[in-house]
Amino acid sequence: MSLRTISIGGATYDLFVRTPGTVTGTYEGREAFLLPLGAKVRVSDVIETCGGGASNTSVGLARLGCRASFSGVVGSDQWGEKLKKNMEKEGVDTKSLTVVENEVSSFSIILSAENGERVILYDPGTNEHLHDATFDRAAIRENNWVYLNHIQETGCNIHDDIVTMLAEETSVCFTWNPGGCQLDRGTADTHQRALLSHTDLLLVNDDEALKFTKEKTVEDAIRHLLALGVKNVCITQGTKGTLASDGSKIYHCPILTDVTVVDTTGAGDAFGCAATWALLTGKTLPEALRAGTINAASVVGSIGAQAGLLGDTEMQKRLQSLPLVVAERAL
Repeated sequence: MSLRTISIGGATYDLFVRTPGTVTGTYEGREAFLLPLGAKVRVSDVIETCGGGASNTSVGLARLGCRASFSGVVGSDQWGEKLKKNMEKEGVDTKSLTVVENEVSSFSIILSAENGERVILYDPGTNEHLHDATFDRAAIRENNWVYLNHIQETGCNIHDDIVTMLAEETSVCFTWNPGGCQLDRGTADTHQRALLSHTDLLLVNDDEALKFTKEKTVEDAIRHLLALGVKNVCITQGTKGTLASDGSKIYHCPILTDVTVVDTTGAGDAFGCAATWALLTGKTLPEALRAGTINAASVVGSIGAQAGLLGDTEMQKRLQSLPLVVAERAL
């Protein structure tokens, strides 16, 4: 049986600008781009790619063999057309995609440093139009797994629709990667607590976890989220790897160290879609952590959020061959 997924959220056309190492330095104790006003800086490369959370995860799930679909909004401009064509080329169903006339699609200029880190300058564009009027409610019923990516504040009103559908369709599973206004509202918000109670996989990084739960430690944040009904909590911690729990144990998955980092854009989406695919295909949470880590490591080796996304055959091969041991301990 085909595994059907739908990714809800943004699609963004990305313009990557690769900068020489000489334009990076330290500002207020943090690594930063240092671009003097009035200067003319020669760049080493300019690359156009497709991105955006839901665009990335739908493409990633399609490559992993799912019948993936996308629910979001693009404009009727050249960027919107390229985003739509890219998804269709990758085998993503776009029947739940809304095209808004005379509006500009979401667009990003990504300053990419030689060490793989980046600064993203973006205009949300038509992503702000994802709300009740453009959201395809019925599409949830047609899928085995729903993946909600970061959405703009104007789209947070679709939470009620998603909760209602998930409550009615008990066989549909749910991944949530909250961001922006969702993190600001926190877990005390009634609507978000309802959404968390239906969440099969929650994906956040360590800073987001603390902000979302108002807890002091990552492990306390995990316990907090499990208590609200989340089945699997997954917290990425950059170079320290990933902490996760299914309510019985805490798991730690390290990163792959033998990786040349070219660009970190899309690593979180790569992790999330592979972890979702693993759970959807009956794998355990530790195996989901391994799959997510392997996919993220592949993505950071290329420019853009989608170039390095793995297919099903290659993912299965790497799961079997790569030495990536997940440690476990009591919750």
